[in-house]
Amino acid sequence: MKFSALFVFCILLVSCNGINKVLKSKDPQYKLKMAEQYYAKKKYNYAQQLYEDLMPNFRGSPEFEDIYYKYAYCAYYQKDYLNAENLFKTFLEIYPNSSRAEEVDYMRAYSFYKQSPKPELDQTNTIKTIGMMQTFINTHPGSARNKEATEIIDISRHKLESKDASAAKLYFDLGQFRAAAVTYTSVLNGYPESGRAEDYKLMIIKSYFRYAELSVEEKKAERFEKVIEECNDFKDRFPQSELAKEVQNYLNQSQNNLKIYSNESVKKTT
Repeated sequence: MKFSALFVFCILLVSCNGINKVLKSKDPQYKLKMAEQYYAKKKYNYAQQLYEDLMPNFRGSPEFEDIYYKYAYCAYYQKDYLNAENLFKTFLEIYPNSSRAEEVDYMRAYSFYKQSPKPELDQTNTIKTIGMMQTFINTHPGSARNKEATEIIDISRHKLESKDASAAKLYFDLGQFRAAAVTYTSVLNGYPESGRAEDYKLMIIKSYFRYAELSVEEKKAERFEKVIEECNDFKDRFPQSELAKEVQNYLNQSQNNLKIYSNESVKKTT
């Protein structure tokens, strides 16, 4: 075990000495040759150091485009997606008419996608991913990458939907039924083609029903009317739904409650 650790340490030491030796060289062409070798061997950390060191020597030269292109990919392959996005962006600013422009434009958007976190976390980069991928599709209508770009937009939208639906469920679980109803309505309106649309609509009904049940007597009638309205809307939207029986149950209960509390209201005013 100790021998293995020592062996690895020696390899790392030799590698570090090797890159340091190359960095100290005064020959730009030699450095470029070594950078290309490191890049080909996927030693992106070493290649990155050399490309960065070489930029002042090759700026404005025919080689600079390839150097900057690979320099950006070094950041990407090391999972430094924030830096990679900035480098891809700068490449496009320097070489807007490059034969690589479409690829780099896509990789810039893809770098945002790689920074997209789990649904429960802040989704700023997910939102940026959708915008960037849609811009890519609009800018490159004939691109072979558009199929993947569309798939990534769908994945990103699903992630946003999951986050919003989780927020609505949390309101419901906490007993904040009006907030749950409003949030589920927002989710349904935001993702009308969702495969969970019927479930969201049912949760709107459940939330308004519980809100009505817990309301003060004077407010119950109008709030059960809201439940009835949502139930009828469900039946119009999803006439063949498997949830129809459950919705009908809420409709029947709400109609019965409406009669009770409407009569109570009439009695109090007479």
